[in-house]
Amino acid sequence: MTAPTPRPGIMDIRPYVGGESAIEGVDRIFKLSSNEGALGPSPKAVEALRAFAPEMHRYPDGGAEELRAAIAKRYKLDASRIVCGAGSDELLGILCRSYAGPGDEVLYSAHGFLMYAIAAKACGATPVTAPEVDLTANVDNLLAAVTPRTKILFLANPNNPTGTYLPASEVARLRANLRPDVLLVIDAAYTEFVSRNDYSGGIELVEAGDNVVVCRTFSKMYALGGLRLGWAYCPENVAGVLNRVRNPFNVGAPALAAGLAAFEDTAYADLCKSHNDYWLPWLSGKLADLGLTVVPSVCNFILVRFPATPGKDAPTADKFLRSRGIIVRAMGGYGLGDSLRITIGTGEENQAVVDTLKEFVGA
Repeated sequence: MTAPTPRPGIMDIRPYVGGESAIEGVDRIFKLSSNEGALGPSPKAVEALRAFAPEMHRYPDGGAEELRAAIAKRYKLDASRIVCGAGSDELLGILCRSYAGPGDEVLYSAHGFLMYAIAAKACGATPVTAPEVDLTANVDNLLAAVTPRTKILFLANPNNPTGTYLPASEVARLRANLRPDVLLVIDAAYTEFVSRNDYSGGIELVEAGDNVVVCRTFSKMYALGGLRLGWAYCPENVAGVLNRVRNPFNVGAPALAAGLAAFEDTAYADLCKSHNDYWLPWLSGKLADLGLTVVPSVCNFILVRFPATPGKDAPTADKFLRSRGIIVRAMGGYGLGDSLRITIGTGEENQAVVDTLKEFVGA
């Protein structure tokens, strides 16, 4: 008997594997593998989630009206052009399903987020990468990789897993030289952490035309990764497409309640930003002092590169960290087998990373 056969491309997908959370035989874990908020969620978000519990039998607000209104008010946006999703991942996938298919290409930089290739293959499109320069997306290389088959260009800015970014002027140049029928999707998941004067999350480019979408998430700065909540700001035509394709109740009510509370707790978000502003350069500097190569980052993580010397390489360092209960993220899946990505954690966690790698380097 012949079994059902999936569409071409589906079985070419390598399933996404998130950061590990446990080590067999180790009770106390420092999980620094998923870029989760170091301080956890806002206490007001936790309370909102508890308060909602007796109402969990009710369907959610399918339009996320209250949350969209709050986002629109803060950033002076048109609420009708905001679409919420179960994490920004869902929105990226819907955009691929809506604008790309068999015979089309989806373009992104060489070390872009792994979900771009998965979303492209899931809809039958072909993922295409453009070379980076110094582990940073390069506008000229991206434009050179555009073909008549290109339908979507994903730009993670800042980028995960490198932590690098393109200044606003370069993103504007990319948009100005991109064909108007190619959808430019700016994945700004880490934008709240960036303090550079030459950076922009890209909202102004959405306002300037019909082919730019900006995606944001509540998983990083707002530390709500377990609830799955994100949003996109789109031209009117693209928002209409997303609202036609997304599920009618695609964001759960608990996520909406906690998300609104977290978004409105600006004092706690400021605390989380200050925490990262202190510990990001601290951890980067301490590891550089050990002789390791730390890629300059504007996010809540760093990419650390190790020598190829046997016994001193990234896989061995990863094993050594795990032996001390510290879980970081190996980067082989991104073509960066010489690197480990380390989330900025609490002060105790960051100190443990430094102490452990100092022991490893000196061993």
